[in-house]
Amino acid sequence: MKTWIKLSRALAAAAALLLAAPVASHALAQEAASASAEAVTSAAASVAESTTASVAAEPAAAAPALLASQKPLALDAADTTYLIFCTAMVLMMTLPGLALFYGGMVRRKNIIATVTQSVGVTCVVAIVWWVVSYSMAFGTAVKPMFGLSADTLNLFFGGFDNIMLKAVTPTTAYMATAKVPEFTWISYQMTFAIITPALITGAFAERVKFSGLLLFMVLWSILVYAPICHMVWGGGILSKWGVLDFAGGAVVHCNSGVAGLVCALFLGRRKGYGTDSMPANNPVYIMIGASLLFVGWIGFNAGSEWSGDSIASAALLNTILATCVGGVSWKIVEWIFRGKPSLIGILSGMVAGLVVITPACGFVNPTGAMICGLLAGPVCYASATWIKKLLGYDDSLDAFGIHGAGGILGAILTGWLADPVINSLGKDHNVIAQLKGLAVTILWSAIGTLIILIICKFTTGLRVTADQEEAGLDSSLHDEVMDH
Repeated sequence: MKTWIKLSRALAAAAALLLAAPVASHALAQEAASASAEAVTSAAASVAESTTASVAAEPAAAAPALLASQKPLALDAADTTYLIFCTAMVLMMTLPGLALFYGGMVRRKNIIATVTQSVGVTCVVAIVWWVVSYSMAFGTAVKPMFGLSADTLNLFFGGFDNIMLKAVTPTTAYMATAKVPEFTWISYQMTFAIITPALITGAFAERVKFSGLLLFMVLWSILVYAPICHMVWGGGILSKWGVLDFAGGAVVHCNSGVAGLVCALFLGRRKGYGTDSMPANNPVYIMIGASLLFVGWIGFNAGSEWSGDSIASAALLNTILATCVGGVSWKIVEWIFRGKPSLIGILSGMVAGLVVITPACGFVNPTGAMICGLLAGPVCYASATWIKKLLGYDDSLDAFGIHGAGGILGAILTGWLADPVINSLGKDHNVIAQLKGLAVTILWSAIGTLIILIICKFTTGLRVTADQEEAGLDSSLHDEVMDH
């Protein structure tokens, strides 16, 4: 009995404690909250006094000064979203678009090496763009250098004031498009800087060392791409001459095509070229790659308006029309001279149409786009087959045959067909200005590329050995093969 009494008393005490706990905790919470409020009030008062004293003692820090190429950001969310989407589409053109397109064209023993080249170029050029190329392409030279005045320098490159993007902040915009953050502008233009040298790899496919390739691309991005980009789009000499290049006829295609031709001539032919059979290993890869290029090219062309307006809409329609007409016109020529239309032929014609319409897409009307596509097929077909055979050079995947010839043709047609109703910037169009721009682009690209090739030859080396070429670059350079 005593045990039960003791147990009942213990249970009663425990129940009392449980019932009293919420009341006690509520009281303690109220007391703590009161003390905390007093502490916060006291701290806030101290901070306010400290801030007032600091403001009184020191003037507010001035906002960072803008570079000559910058404006304060006046954000437009729609334009920014549009350009972010277009950036993703243009990046897709290189990876996986161009990688698959070129990868399907080479022999099976070189697929991985060819795809790796596109991947390597993407990574290396992105870094170079951040370090120096963006500043050179879209900066504005304001100080004398190399014994030349700032005005003279600015005709050819934008200087080094924005190396490693040191002046770019979330509140800055590039001077040409104040509604879009400069970070977005940099990213979009970076995708152009990536695909341009990546196109060159088609000219020397199946015979170049990977180390030599990487060094070449670093130097070419700095010494060739960035200056030509600045001359046309960054306020340089070609823009002052009135050269029209909406999305890269000179900057991207003529530039890379001429560089590719110089590379093909400098490295020489592949072993067995002209005697051994060198068929494309996978036409389906080529079709997938070309399709990705087609879709991504919409971001390339329509995105170059930097806003989803009527000019971007014209560029969109013109791109689709010229591409399809280019595919048909190439197929007709091929059908006449080879007897049969091939899948690779019609795909090459579509890419030719894309190349030719690129500089014109935001300036011509749809009829002009149809003319561009109609001429793209036969001109690029002749360049990629007859001219290459006549002159005997080995432009492996027709980097010059399609991009060089197509870029030159597109630039000339832009000067002829530009319609001021579509774009008021085309009101003063003329073929002479376009030819002058092409002359500068061709000379700068050819001479700069040759100098870089000589540097690479005597440092990293450029061409693989005969044994490596015979075995295939996949196994000899990367120790990876498609078949085990």
